[in-house]
Amino acid sequence: MPGSAIEIENLTKEYPFGFLHLRKKTSLEGLNMQVETGEVFGFIGPNGAGKSTTIKLLMGLIFPTAGNARILGKPISDVEMHRDIGYLPEQPYFYDYLTAAEVLDYFARFHDLTAADRKERVQRMLKKVGLETAGKIQLRKYSKGMLQRVGLAQAILHDPKLVILDEPMSGLDPVGRREVRDIILELKRDGKTVMFSTHILSDAEVLCDRVGVIVGGKLRGVGAPGQMVDMKTQGMEIVFELPAGSNAPLLSKVTKMGERYRLQVPEEELYAAIEQLRGAGARIHSVTQVKATLEEFFMNLVEADRAQAAAVEVNGK
Repeated sequence: MPGSAIEIENLTKEYPFGFLHLRKKTSLEGLNMQVETGEVFGFIGPNGAGKSTTIKLLMGLIFPTAGNARILGKPISDVEMHRDIGYLPEQPYFYDYLTAAEVLDYFARFHDLTAADRKERVQRMLKKVGLETAGKIQLRKYSKGMLQRVGLAQAILHDPKLVILDEPMSGLDPVGRREVRDIILELKRDGKTVMFSTHILSDAEVLCDRVGVIVGGKLRGVGAPGQMVDMKTQGMEIVFELPAGSNAPLLSKVTKMGERYRLQVPEEELYAAIEQLRGAGARIHSVTQVKATLEEFFMNLVEADRAQAAAVEVNGK
């Protein structure tokens, strides 16, 4: 179904602070952004960049200083929109003397499901997030990662059209992160729209159709992960091994990695470097292109923002 699931126009949030609250701190400044129906959209930025503020504004948990937004065609002031939204906050809290099954059954009661439907759906959600064997254990005995899975299960329990996840990978081990990634991809295959915030850039590159980068409360770019950076080849990387007693050619450019060596050269020097390695009896394992990454793009923005903030602080003294 074409169209935008989320439309954000000039969304701004300011907080008063200081003596008598006479000063204002801008947490989010003039955000304009759209999330298209059926896509996985990553909202990435460092801690304190404005990701959670944006999501709380969309969910109606806080109110904007200026601007507006629409979700599934309805203004964010319309509580009816919440019927079709699944939401996972950054740090979900549940009454910890309940079991996971009891918590999910409680949330299922908000959606007019019969007892039989609730039981079937709760068991299905527990299995989906990998907690089918822990459903009868009280949440106070859960790890942070297990609690995060319960939060994810409640977010998708009612089969929403739009799922908004605030740092869904938080507290998860590599296995848990992989499971959450699989769930997000499954939601996309089912035609759902998913927006999630993260500062883990590898997750965004793997999962997202598009990403929005926010730094210092301002949106710095929106696009497919590969389009956000200069995709021109920056060089070629050769990974190789040498026979015992051999000296590595081009020694000043070589990095040793255990039994192997890594060499990065300009693209036009690739064949000459391979000939030198062959002459030294090297066994070449791989030759790959070196390109800019989303992480490099992201870090450049963060460093630029820190430098600007430092300059403003110095000039303001």
